[in-house]
Amino acid sequence: MPTNIQFNASGLVPAVAQDAESGEVLMVAHMDREALRRTLESGQAWFYSRSRDELWHKGETSGNYLNIVEVRPDCDGDVILLRVNPTGPACHTGNETCFYQDFDRDEWSANDLDEANAGIGAVLTELADTVARRKTDMPDGSYTADLFRQGPERIAQKVIEEAGETALAAAAGAKVRTTSEAADLLYHLVVLLEETGVSFDDIASELVERRR
Repeated sequence: MPTNIQFNASGLVPAVAQDAESGEVLMVAHMDREALRRTLESGQAWFYSRSRDELWHKGETSGNYLNIVEVRPDCDGDVILLRVNPTGPACHTGNETCFYQDFDRDEWSANDLDEANAGIGAVLTELADTVARRKTDMPDGSYTADLFRQGPERIAQKVIEEAGETALAAAAGAKVRTTSEAADLLYHLVVLLEETGVSFDDIASELVERRR
């Protein structure tokens, strides 16, 4: 394995997949050490899913593999370029590349900027709404839906795990890792609250009561 790869505090490095023939950028994902090792040994792209907290072999379910032609780290070793021959569309939407949408500068208004810089309350409220929809729809391939299928004990276990990871990162003074782990903790906590029927209003009322 290359020794000059600079994995971040979460043990990950961004990986850019590029069509070796056309030069088109197909997708961007993350790798940990094991994903990189499997990629180099198998000749097909492996990545690490932050949302599912697991390794994934690109194309394992769809058949749309990324066959490795060349692996190149950038000058600083903190980004990896995968030059590949794809066997099918790279994007889960069925498009050849994940970068198929046009960017309209005129549509990026002040309102969009406000939304992009929304406070934690707005972000958590939107997350809670999304989690609630996942519980209702239970779509295949959804990590959130899989958590609900596994039940409250498994969700609670994930909250405990993420709380421990957050505490360890904070104790080590690792700000970037603490931020990432805290985001994971809040996500799993929102899932647990939805599973148990506790709303943000319930929590807010409790906090107000304690303030008196």
